[in-house]
Amino acid sequence: MALNLIAEVMGWREEGESSIANREFAWLKMMSSIKYDGYADFRAGVRFIESLAIWLRQFDTADRQTAYAFFKERLVYISPAELQCLIEIFVPEVVTPHLRQVVARQLGIKPYEVWSTKKGMECFSNRLRSTLFVGMSDGSRMDVFRRANVGKVNQEQVITTLTVDDAKWKSLGEKLRKKLGSEASFDSVYLIEDFTGSGTTFIRQESDGKWDGKLAKFNEAVLLARERLGKKFPLAKDFDLHIHHYISSDQARVSLDERIAFAESNWDDKVFGSVTVTEGIRLPPELKLDPDADGSILDLCERYHDPGLDERLKEHLAAAGKTTVKLGFADCALPLILDHNTPNNSIPLLWAETEALPGNHSMQPLFRRRDRHG
Repeated sequence: MALNLIAEVMGWREEGESSIANREFAWLKMMSSIKYDGYADFRAGVRFIESLAIWLRQFDTADRQTAYAFFKERLVYISPAELQCLIEIFVPEVVTPHLRQVVARQLGIKPYEVWSTKKGMECFSNRLRSTLFVGMSDGSRMDVFRRANVGKVNQEQVITTLTVDDAKWKSLGEKLRKKLGSEASFDSVYLIEDFTGSGTTFIRQESDGKWDGKLAKFNEAVLLARERLGKKFPLAKDFDLHIHHYISSDQARVSLDERIAFAESNWDDKVFGSVTVTEGIRLPPELKLDPDADGSILDLCERYHDPGLDERLKEHLAAAGKTTVKLGFADCALPLILDHNTPNNSIPLLWAETEALPGNHSMQPLFRRRDRHG
């Protein structure tokens, strides 16, 4: 029924095995099975084909081909299997090479020589054990991270949330000192997140001079815990900080590099020392919708946008110095879907669901977004 509705909406009236409808049906059923039906926020009884039919029907007849071509040719969907690959390669391809370089400098040898001696192996093992991994949100998938690194990363060097009580901090320190000696502390910390589209939610300085974002919250939590626990607090002073996203847009990476450089120079009470930023995959700058190449879909973003969405998100837009979310937050204009949620940096044409006031256009989502702002 849903496929027939799509054929009716799109005007595919040809019959026979070589008809447009049959060719598109075959492709849609294949892609739905492989990827799109696995999206986490479809409502009960609704999967991708039904959602696509409803989404296409909101457009005027003349605009439906543009919308369908955009979905088919431009959309990027990150499936659970693909995200799992990015989680699994994090330690061997990001953490391990870095630690080998650190140990090589410590021993005065080449990085490829670290594992050739007993001393090098011991130093590497100690460095890895004194590295703390912190999940910044549910998207960090720390459960998958732990399973992927059984035998490499100890349970007592992984934190699944930014909210850590004193008992947990003490336990982490006690287990570490039992393994490496009474003076041991975590000298390296990885903050892990699934995706960044603009970099603004991770770290920013407000107009009143205060720092905000996930890094600021982590910094404040460490300051308070260190004050309460004193010598029992397990993080070294001025520890090395590593910020890792499984997926990063090009815009976010450029922004994060600039913001971190500014913070290192202007943040007076920061608890960390040197900072590095890495990602599992850096999306190419060409992914962002471009007025020249993607003018037709950007025109739909303009004409089918509900101003009520801007009003609902007014406070959050103002914090980012914006007045509209037509192209997604921070004007990222991404055609990106993650299997567990759609980033608000993607164009709202993909994720927004509104009940429009008289005179406005209501928006129907292709992939409904779970919005923490309501």
